[in-house]
Amino acid sequence: MDLSNLAVFQAMGAKMNFLSTRQGVIAQNVANADTPNYRPRDLKEVDFGAVLKEVTGSKQVRMEQTSAGHIAPGGMLGKEDVRKARMTYEVAPAGNAVILEEQMVKASRTTADYSLMTNLMRKNVGLIQTALGRNGQ
Repeated sequence: MDLSNLAVFQAMGAKMNFLSTRQGVIAQNVANADTPNYRPRDLKEVDFGAVLKEVTGSKQVRMEQTSAGHIAPGGMLGKEDVRKARMTYEVAPAGNAVILEEQMVKASRTTADYSLMTNLMRKNVGLIQTALGRNGQ
């Protein structure tokens, strides 16, 4: 059985590829922390709202009450709290804008996200093994 054909594994693999590429970009920023006129770079994360809009044609998903026992929908999903990120980069006299503390925070978050994806993949493989009656063997 080829697990790479399952959508959940494709999604996790794509996220892990993104995270590993991002870690490389962060490492490049740290390596150039003393390079004059160097500006830090980062990868743009996928906007879930844009993907949802592309798939459904709308950013809003309506909840449906299919049984009287269900909780009635109180509103719609998609009402997001939009906040603009502040540009907090400082520029050194040599023109370098890399702040090592910010890069370390990004690296730490990326590592934690990668670890989460690894654990999710391991759990999903375990579920499939249990379903097949192999019990983790």
